[in-house]
Amino acid sequence: MANTFSQIYLHTIFAVKGRENLIHHKWKDELYKYICGIVNNNHQKVYVINGMPDHIHVLLSIKPDCALSDLMRDIKSSSSKWINEKKFVLGKFQWQEGFGAFSYSQSQLDNVIAYIDNQEKHHSIKSFKQEYIELLEKFKIEYNEKYVFDWIEN
Repeated sequence: MANTFSQIYLHTIFAVKGRENLIHHKWKDELYKYICGIVNNNHQKVYVINGMPDHIHVLLSIKPDCALSDLMRDIKSSSSKWINEKKFVLGKFQWQEGFGAFSYSQSQLDNVIAYIDNQEKHHSIKSFKQEYIELLEKFKIEYNEKYVFDWIEN
């Protein structure tokens, strides 16, 4: 698309199916590199990636011809297949259906990057569910809490 100029920054979040703590610190960096490769192969750019054992945050920029739902489908299907092929978990690894995507401006990127980089510290204070609901409310996204995630009852 000649003469098309854009800045589209998205903070995406997706969770392990059932919110199980399956992303182990021993191989999470390898997973993050693999996900960055998927994004790069789709001609998009990752700014930062980090997460917790039950979910991942990715700040990326996309071009106008990229369908976010297609990119997220590729990230989740390819990475889950890779995790299963590597046998990093007992049984079958799957991502939760759906994802969150929140848009930011260039001037907000440093704050979003810091937020994603500090996930461990952040989650010592607040649960993933609290974090996610707060983002939905901050961005005025209508939701029914019953359908936000398939929560595992502890």
